[in-house]
Amino acid sequence: MRLAQPLENLIDQLLKLPTIGPKSAQRLALYIIKQPPQEAKQLAEAILKARNNIFPCSQCGYLTDVDPCNICRDENRDSSVICVAEEASDVIAIDRTGFRGKYFVLNRQFHLLDNSRLDNIDIKPFTDQLAAGTVKEVVLALNPDIDGEVMSRYIAGIAAEQGVKVTRLAHGIPVGGAIEFTDEITLRRALEGRKEF
Repeated sequence: MRLAQPLENLIDQLLKLPTIGPKSAQRLALYIIKQPPQEAKQLAEAILKARNNIFPCSQCGYLTDVDPCNICRDENRDSSVICVAEEASDVIAIDRTGFRGKYFVLNRQFHLLDNSRLDNIDIKPFTDQLAAGTVKEVVLALNPDIDGEVMSRYIAGIAAEQGVKVTRLAHGIPVGGAIEFTDEITLRRALEGRKEF
């Protein structure tokens, strides 16, 4: 069935969002056009305002509308511990755990297959923090894949040059997971990272 062109265009735009498939995009589009014009306008304005006013913090890279961001300005956080994450969404997830250190967010995915280069990533704010001498530990919270491993080794090398302790998130079997269905690499890391019970 052929849809009205504006509706089809809205569905196409929604399909570009992560985790949104064709049915979800269609449901969202139909929901949006059923809303009162003022609510649809508020949604559009909120998207534009966020897009135009959100930028990476100059100190840590977390997405913010003030510089430095609220995390960097929070004096109750432990500035001796920096957690290195790939995206702002990772920071949100880690912060929910109660982590009270500071962050450094790469905000750029590194992909070996796309011929990405490590020197294209701006890590000067990170090296500046290390050079200040207050950082005692760097926690690597990068995705456990090949690209995350390469980036982790790169960041760890930089931290080691400054004599800073480097740790990484534990890898292993997720809670509720079954050993028989766990891949070999995850199972090996779980065995290597075992702790006394």
